[in-house]
Amino acid sequence: MISVDDYLNEVLAIAKPLAPLDMPLLDAHGATLASDIYAGERLVIRGGGRIRSTHIGLAASIGLDHLPTRPHPRVVVISAGEDLTEPGHAIDDRHSYESNSWLLTTAVREAEAIGYRVHTIPDTTEELKDLIEDQLVRADLVVISSGPRSVEMMRSALNSLGAMNEREIAMSPSGHHSYGLIGPDQTPVITLPSDSKSAYICCEIFVRPMIRQMLGRKNLSHRVLSATLDGEVSGELSLRNYYDAIISHDNEILRVRPADESARADANGLIVVDEKSSVKRGGSEVSVILIDRRAD
Repeated sequence: MISVDDYLNEVLAIAKPLAPLDMPLLDAHGATLASDIYAGERLVIRGGGRIRSTHIGLAASIGLDHLPTRPHPRVVVISAGEDLTEPGHAIDDRHSYESNSWLLTTAVREAEAIGYRVHTIPDTTEELKDLIEDQLVRADLVVISSGPRSVEMMRSALNSLGAMNEREIAMSPSGHHSYGLIGPDQTPVITLPSDSKSAYICCEIFVRPMIRQMLGRKNLSHRVLSATLDGEVSGELSLRNYYDAIISHDNEILRVRPADESARADANGLIVVDEKSSVKRGGSEVSVILIDRRAD
């Protein structure tokens, strides 16, 4: 079993920053500056951040009409499952609505990627392999979440396209995890658990940093803060446990409470209980991941 931190380091190793390109000033607004900008020997704009209006004005004032930028990664999100039905269609007791691809595609867009959503109901491994292969022409990164009965099909399809690494991660919630490089251009791919809650948490913890690194950003992960817990959370020893959370301020004190099912969509953070703890009671200090969906 591998730790969360070690797995993150492994997937970051295949998420190389994209090659920079020069863009006209107005088009460069909102992109990531690929390198430091100098006026003579004087540093005027530090690279690695999002290009804002003040940067555009400063670049123009020193005579630049283009800036070196990192392109936004193109991320193809594939959901594969024979028991999943597209929203808007009727379902029976044997099916459920497909939600992971909608959730994950918008999550990667919040991380400043260009997200493409693909839902498939493959009949054979070869059919799924062909679909993944067809998507590689527009992908800098492929993210796959498959239904419980499609995991073996997905595993076989990916192994036929490249070198994959399967891992069991010491975290909860969790599921099937793998990553690798596939296709003629060695495109990075990462698989996420089929459960939507697990898939979302793993997207924020693993996929978002991959995208940010491909963008050339310095801050890859969400901020981790300390907050006072309202309520109680319990988990498993030896695993890093994550809980959807509502973070708020109370008289300048940061407070956090677990988000129940009715408030899950409004959760703005994750409570983290480390591998050495199993219970955190009300009033204790806990680590929280602040899910900040604003581009920075």
